[in-house]
Amino acid sequence: MPTKGRVGRFRTAAGQAEFEKIYDQGLDALPPPAEVQDVSTRFGQVRVYRFGDAPGPPIVLLHGRAATSVMWLPNLAALAERHRVFALDLLGEGGRSVQTVPIRNADDQAAWFGDLLERLDVGAAHLVGVSIGGWLACNQAVRAPRHVASISLLEPANTLGRIPLGLVLRTIPIALPFTASWAMPRFLRWVDGNGEVPEDDPVGRVIGANLRHYRAALAPPAYFSDDQLRSIAVPALVLLGGRSVVHDAEKACRRARALIPDVQAELWPDATHSIAGQYATEVNERVLRFINSVGAATPTP
Repeated sequence: MPTKGRVGRFRTAAGQAEFEKIYDQGLDALPPPAEVQDVSTRFGQVRVYRFGDAPGPPIVLLHGRAATSVMWLPNLAALAERHRVFALDLLGEGGRSVQTVPIRNADDQAAWFGDLLERLDVGAAHLVGVSIGGWLACNQAVRAPRHVASISLLEPANTLGRIPLGLVLRTIPIALPFTASWAMPRFLRWVDGNGEVPEDDPVGRVIGANLRHYRAALAPPAYFSDDQLRSIAVPALVLLGGRSVVHDAEKACRRARALIPDVQAELWPDATHSIAGQYATEVNERVLRFINSVGAATPTP
């Protein structure tokens, strides 16, 4: 568990070198970014890749645990056709972002991400997050919505439904050096729900290397209360997989519809927690349709 004063770091220099090699191979699979920035925040520097120069309102992508910006491989081209798309490596996780100050709680998460949105100078952005990235998007809408135009939550973790104990227990072997090599493929197959994950899959390789070699020091994502969800004042899209192992998707969908004021919540029965890649074409179209219905927005005071 993270303690006060700790920041994320690679376990060894050799492990970092292996991760960097796999990460660069993953980046090579993405469309070439139009711009690469390292944005300073009060908690460290955040690596941001911009894709596209289209005039549509800006989209900021928030990846799932350990997946880095590489996870958006199935989605970037479609989203960048009509929008400027900013993909970032989450602060406090393995990637090209560099944490320098402890991130202790949900308020700190909102603070560094608020700094980033302020310094990107894009007005109000449409946040699209998967898993822990969905939690981060929701957290921003709850705690610091000034630069948020809308949130699209794709299988958000510990946001609308609590993470089951079984999932927590299954993550233990992948964090241990002597079991990670066999535990990681099994874990990814279980989460994906669709059999074998190809060995040359860039996203799976990055996640595996990240979890093996980077030691995060982040507090677990705080579960949102009913009142916090009711306080969300921006439009929200929620896409949940009926075969998800991260929560009870039906209950999570009902909770979203009951509590978030301006929400479009959908249960996709055959989708898993890997919905963004599993149904990339459909998810891309749905997110773009939602964002276009919201349109441009000015920052909330």
